[in-house]
Amino acid sequence: MSDGSPLTIGTRSSAMAMAQTNEIVAQLAEAAPDRPTEIVRFQPRGDRDQVAKLDRHGGKGGAFVGEIRAAIAAGELKAAMHSLKDVPGDEEAPGLVFGAYLKREPVEDVLVLRDDLTADAFRDRRGAGVKIGTNSVRRAAFLQALYPDCDVIHYRGAADTRLKKLDERALQKLPDGGEVGPADALIVAKSGLYRIGREDRIAITFAPDEMIPAVGQGIVVVECVEDDWKTRETLARIDDAAARAAAMAEREMLWILDGHCNAPIAGYAREEAGRLVLDAAVLSLDGARIIRVRSDGDPARPREVGRKAGLDLLAKGAGEIIGEAAP
Repeated sequence: MSDGSPLTIGTRSSAMAMAQTNEIVAQLAEAAPDRPTEIVRFQPRGDRDQVAKLDRHGGKGGAFVGEIRAAIAAGELKAAMHSLKDVPGDEEAPGLVFGAYLKREPVEDVLVLRDDLTADAFRDRRGAGVKIGTNSVRRAAFLQALYPDCDVIHYRGAADTRLKKLDERALQKLPDGGEVGPADALIVAKSGLYRIGREDRIAITFAPDEMIPAVGQGIVVVECVEDDWKTRETLARIDDAAARAAAMAEREMLWILDGHCNAPIAGYAREEAGRLVLDAAVLSLDGARIIRVRSDGDPARPREVGRKAGLDLLAKGAGEIIGEAAP
């Protein structure tokens, strides 16, 4: 039985993060009605500074995850919500563990266009001269491979903020004090647009085999203290085994590669015909070189699937590409 103490869940204060956290609360209310929940909002460095590139803050981990993790370790929170793609795969968080992986949402990347540019026009032009905003080196590299004549520009902000800047033809401030834009289009996660109720803005959806998603894309996790067994038991009630297996395979691949936040690395695992299949890739920053591999194995042994993919990528020269992309 619960002692009545709330399960305090830390989260970023953006619209998307709040939607994801509210989904966790809803699932817990049904699966663990004996444990009340309480949401604690944070505005980490990556949200406060929407100009600098994320490596200035230690990559996505420092920008979006580190401060909330510190609050868990200090006992100020029982748990925290993270978009798994924001959690570095090559960093350890001693004493913390993912207590729940929520069912994976759509993994695809999508293109959003300004209101006077149509999908047909974009395809006819093959993206020539179109300024596409993104802060993801993976998306930028794939875009340049698919549409070599497009103009990929640095673009920061939560999904709703980026849409607002796109519609208002706003310029994006650059870390060096300059400005770029306005953007003609954005590339964002499909799941993010659904989360903020703006799926109507999707113009083009990229299939996972043409633009392999980021490691952990579409997966929300709840992190807690490793030896807080009461919280772990509560979170286990909403854990999705398929999402956990996919995440473990993808993150094992990332760990083997020893990638950094400036390296375009992609990985997407899912179960097919009783096997866990992982498609993975490493790209040069300009998209000119792409190394792709596919690994498969027993869904009960996801780390083996990820390890094989990582080693295959290294054998094909991925380490050199990753090294060249280092800031």
